[in-house]
Amino acid sequence: MAQKPAKSKRETQTPNRRMTTGVAGNDDTVITALELADAELTPAMKAYFDKCIEKLGFVPNVLKAYAFDMPKLEAFVAMYNDLMLAPSGLTKLEREMIAVAVSSHNRCYYCLTAHGAAVRSLADDPALGELMVMNYRAARLDRRQRAMLDFAIKLTAEPWGVEEIDRKALREAGFSDRDIWDVAAVAGFFNMSNRIASATDMRPNSAYHGQKRG
Repeated sequence: MAQKPAKSKRETQTPNRRMTTGVAGNDDTVITALELADAELTPAMKAYFDKCIEKLGFVPNVLKAYAFDMPKLEAFVAMYNDLMLAPSGLTKLEREMIAVAVSSHNRCYYCLTAHGAAVRSLADDPALGELMVMNYRAARLDRRQRAMLDFAIKLTAEPWGVEEIDRKALREAGFSDRDIWDVAAVAGFFNMSNRIASATDMRPNSAYHGQKRG
């Protein structure tokens, strides 16, 4: 008997998902613009997807987008978890704020939607999430947060222009040299992710749009 071909990213659908209508109505089924068939999940990635469903209620579409290639998926998950969840001098909220500020500069629909929701959740402040998406400079941030985001955006927009005076500003705001590395690493990771998402027209899970709106 002929084997049924694997579904591509344009055909992926998660069971029991509440479908939405409007401009984001297909975002849970048409995840990217590329025809890439899913590979078989490794046991570790199958367990990770199951954990996402248990904790979030869904598998983030970025993980599904990477699921055509297990080494790439596993590398992405490992790097994401290390940068965003592992112990750091940066709080989880600060790391998400960097993600959104960078994604705002790059106008990345996927990351603004997904990580804007994360900022709203971690801060328990819907307005902060919106300000990060629109213009972090309009937010009433403390000195530490403003210095952090100014550095991340300069690294995003004019990386060749980063000098010792920029690192000095972070140290004066209370960041250690290890913290500066982490700010740069998170900013760098999301610049890469923004470009992959834009290149493939990656669509965020519709569930993100309504999360923590007050």
